[in-house]
Amino acid sequence: MTDAPVVTGIGTMVGDGAGVEGHWRSVLDGRSWIQPIQRYDASRYSARLAGQITGFDVAEHLPSRLIPQTDRVTQLALVAGDQALADAEAADRGYDSFDMGVVTSNASAGWEFTHREFKKLWTQGPEKVSVYESFAWFYAANTGQISIRNGMRAAGGVLVADQAGGLDAIGQARRNLRRGAKLMVAGGLDSAFDPWGWLSHLSSGEVSTAEDASRAYLPFDAAAGGYVPGEGGAMLVLEHADSGHPPARRYGVVAGYAATFDPPPGSGRPSNLARAMRLALDDAGVTPDQVDVVFADGAGVPERDRSEAASIADVFGPRKVPVTVPKAGVGRLLAGGGPLDVVTALLSMRDGVIPPTPHSRTIPDEYAIDMVVEPRQSRVDVALVTARGRGGFNSAVVIRR
Repeated sequence: MTDAPVVTGIGTMVGDGAGVEGHWRSVLDGRSWIQPIQRYDASRYSARLAGQITGFDVAEHLPSRLIPQTDRVTQLALVAGDQALADAEAADRGYDSFDMGVVTSNASAGWEFTHREFKKLWTQGPEKVSVYESFAWFYAANTGQISIRNGMRAAGGVLVADQAGGLDAIGQARRNLRRGAKLMVAGGLDSAFDPWGWLSHLSSGEVSTAEDASRAYLPFDAAAGGYVPGEGGAMLVLEHADSGHPPARRYGVVAGYAATFDPPPGSGRPSNLARAMRLALDDAGVTPDQVDVVFADGAGVPERDRSEAASIADVFGPRKVPVTVPKAGVGRLLAGGGPLDVVTALLSMRDGVIPPTPHSRTIPDEYAIDMVVEPRQSRVDVALVTARGRGGFNSAVVIRR
């Protein structure tokens, strides 16, 4: 499609917070950042492993006045946004503030900030509660803070759709570019790892209780027994190819996007993930045989893995398209997972290698997928990224060279 936006900048916050190239090295090495929770004693909980960002000192990245105003997830989003905009060299290319906008997604908002302030309310009284609680908890805080920090006044927004929301944010940014914006920052991040936030993860009943980090999150593996929550995500800069502001680099094109919603549980009707994948491919003008790799949602829950594998087989037929879930090394990031997969897919195109799924090795024959478990040298021209959220959300994005 001629109006498909180009990705001109990328930023990530996962693992050790070392940025895009650090993330890419970890992915190719099959490194896992899943480890016991470090911020408090988690021994009393049924699950104790998480994909945490370690070694991140927010004071090294953001001004001191901004830190007390923001939850950890907003701080991560601001840093990832700064990385993406610097990568795109946006500040030096003459955009008007009304040409630039922001769309983000997160599934848990600023929980850590809110829980801290609620504790003050209950134990010390309302006069001790931070005035910033009025907005730091809000789902739109990431969009608002990024737009304020960078003077971006074009159409913005925030989407909440659990794990699928990050791809939806990219889809919405694409629409905003079609409606007149010239540059959009889009993506998603999540972090809800304070004790209350951790309980919210455990409430799903699908979190892995494994003690061995190398066996805890095994997408599509016969031994899969749940997922491991992670924190972080990615931000991207999207622009028109002919915006009049020539980009410093072009990673790829967001060629297609679609979202669907599953039928009610117990209805007996199958997931609509396959339909989302087909709609995204149609939107991109791509046929299934042109797809070089699928970056799958990879829930690590047998029932969900079986459903996703069936959807992939439904779309691709007897052809076993390569399937990978590199985010298994950092955990399921809720709204951050899809955008991180898009960034990883773009790097896969750049370097001609399909990254592996760490730890998953024994793939049931019934899944009928070609699971990539070691780095695979291969030209990648088209990648399909999928994401599924609790409650029936399905999203798919097609990336082209």
